[in-house]
Amino acid sequence: MKTTTPFKSTLLYSFCLFTSLALHLTNLAAKEDWPEFRGPGGQGHSNAKNVPVKWSASKNVAWKSNIPGIGWSTPIVVGSKIYLTTAIPEGKNNYTLHALCVNAEDGKILWDVEVFGKQEGKPARMHKKNSHASASPIFEKGKVYVHFGHDGTACLNAEDGKTIWKTKIEYSPVHGNGGSPVIVDDLLIFSCDGKDAPFIIALDKNSGKRKWKTARNVEVARNFSFTTPLLIEVNGKRQLISPASGAVIAYDPDTGKEIWRCSYGEGYSVVARPLYAHGLIYVSSGFNRAKLMAIRADGKGDVTNTHVAWEHDEKDVPKESTPIIVDDLFFMNDDKGTATCMDAKTGEVFWQERLTKNNYSASPVYAGGLIYFHDEKGVTTVIKPGKNLEVVATNDLQEHGLSSFAVTDGSLFIRTDSSLYRIGKP
Repeated sequence: MKTTTPFKSTLLYSFCLFTSLALHLTNLAAKEDWPEFRGPGGQGHSNAKNVPVKWSASKNVAWKSNIPGIGWSTPIVVGSKIYLTTAIPEGKNNYTLHALCVNAEDGKILWDVEVFGKQEGKPARMHKKNSHASASPIFEKGKVYVHFGHDGTACLNAEDGKTIWKTKIEYSPVHGNGGSPVIVDDLLIFSCDGKDAPFIIALDKNSGKRKWKTARNVEVARNFSFTTPLLIEVNGKRQLISPASGAVIAYDPDTGKEIWRCSYGEGYSVVARPLYAHGLIYVSSGFNRAKLMAIRADGKGDVTNTHVAWEHDEKDVPKESTPIIVDDLFFMNDDKGTATCMDAKTGEVFWQERLTKNNYSASPVYAGGLIYFHDEKGVTTVIKPGKNLEVVATNDLQEHGLSSFAVTDGSLFIRTDSSLYRIGKP
């Protein structure tokens, strides 16, 4: 019988330990989180594996957890923790604003922190499809940033929810707030498109102090909008793309200086986050009737008459949900449930079909090679992206909801009126 010397045994053990550790670290690195609104990259895509395709209110549900209060912020997921915001009713037309951390393994609330107390003065008028907690949190390096529009913005310790800093940026909202922040280096940037004098602002993410503030300078009848910026890179230089009422504007994220703008007339209450692919910015112009514009992103100044690659001015353009791009195909669902597939480079329409007869507010997500469209009554239509419509599954959760999905390996996280679901194997 061949024996192994102690020295060789030690080498073998060390090698096995190193290999096991390397594989473990590789698996950890491969697991993708959902750290902000619209996921990593902000465009609704996830590389998560084994994402559920079929479920119901009683089938393939890992857990269902009651979430106190009212809120439509999309949950974010980092590792084994979920972060979301909510507004707890406190008397007539008043709320306390909270951040929550939920265990992704079992749905138990780990901490619930009141970030801002009852608001002073007359509460802002709220649209029936909005809430005081509609902006999604954003995570970075052990910190969670929560945003409640004019009611305040805060940075919390992700482990225990303790406040690191908080501040309030004054402006006059219309129908509440909806846009989420974005992080660029040491800056936390968000739009403040209220009734009067709309602007975009950058705070120091470490202190909450203002770093820059830029007025929109767009002449329109209605100033209010609810968009989330998108950071892109064009010819080696970064741009922060931020739609507002009347125009989409590109800024230098470091200084807030305007790079270019493209007008879309009197469009207002713009909600959809912009998309970027094939050198084009895609934006929906909002109410009253939205039009879709694809704009070349390499311009300077006013590019309205020079850089619009194509437009789609039909009733099927969404006013609320953000479209999604998969390779060369552009997909969107309007507010009434009609989905459209187009050529992302030219705007040519390949197909258009009604998914359900319900209304839509949530934005679609792409994961596991499939696109998930979710309506307000809890029905999710799963399709295979292509030039012909191929429905893979239709799933009915039977609960009302306006929030978009969060996606991680093996799981979908769905927020409804009062609950948070983890769809996947228990």
